[in-house]
Amino acid sequence: MTDKLTHIDHAGAAHMVDVGEKPHTKRLAIASSFVRMKAATLAAIKADSLKKGDVLATARIAGIQAAKRCPDLIPLCHPLLLSKVAIDFSFTEPEVEAARRTPQGAENGASPATEDAMSVSASDSYTGIRILASVSMVGQTGVEMEALCAASVAALTIFDMAKAVDKSMVIEATRLEYKSGGKSGVFATGRAGVVLAINTSAETGEQKKPTSGDVTFIEERGIEGDAHAADWHRQVSLLDQSSVDKLIAKGLTLEAGDFAENMTTLGLDLPSLAIGTRLKAGSVVLEITQIGKECHTKCAIYQQAGDCVMPREGVFAAVKQGGSIKAGDVIWIL
Repeated sequence: MTDKLTHIDHAGAAHMVDVGEKPHTKRLAIASSFVRMKAATLAAIKADSLKKGDVLATARIAGIQAAKRCPDLIPLCHPLLLSKVAIDFSFTEPEVEAARRTPQGAENGASPATEDAMSVSASDSYTGIRILASVSMVGQTGVEMEALCAASVAALTIFDMAKAVDKSMVIEATRLEYKSGGKSGVFATGRAGVVLAINTSAETGEQKKPTSGDVTFIEERGIEGDAHAADWHRQVSLLDQSSVDKLIAKGLTLEAGDFAENMTTLGLDLPSLAIGTRLKAGSVVLEITQIGKECHTKCAIYQQAGDCVMPREGVFAAVKQGGSIKAGDVIWIL
């Protein structure tokens, strides 16, 4: 990473960076924001009972529009021909989170109760809507600011749509979660990333092979056509590329599915997830059921490298909402 500010010229004046000589690469950026609110406000949004209309549909359109208008808002950003802008939402409710997993604590932005009747109370401190904005294109500069604009304006739109019933809402934790492409490569917080491959096999106990196109995930079953699809807790296995790279660095040649993982991801800190954590990719929701596994027999990879990362860093999940996922889809922690 460079320590030089590229938007400042030799005289210290702000200027627009010349990207004309940079190569065209595939760019992806994912940003998030959180709107903390009262439980009653979230219930009204979910029930679509606010007078202004459909809050999330309006916020989604606003976020998409903001990504496209980013250079009008941020003066030194380049006008870009974006390929795709996607906005997704998830609801955070204290009782649901407590029942499913241990809350992560301070990073959720809890605040103490006040005497103000309109303030967000301690019991509501985890209640709200998380926004995930992803922007992609092929070009000569990144799309981080476009993703951040999308997440920010979607959050502001939620505030505008619901402020009549809750003026104490707080917009917080707006951040870049993931970026790829360009000279600086991949940046990831571990909370969001991409699906590099979806891998299946006809039999258990063998390496899996990457699939193509949309892959069907069956609720409470697993991946259609995969040997591990069954009514049990290890319906889908996941392994992040960062784990695979540890053995590639030792000289092994490895491909997606070689560890028999169903999903190869990039950007997620999978081993740190708590049991009960939910992930979303495409239209599918997965719930983590197991971290790692016992290795009863030393696989071929272990024989070559003297190590295997799947037993320590692979995770297993059940399909809680069926649908389809394809390689390249965004995956994120709900």
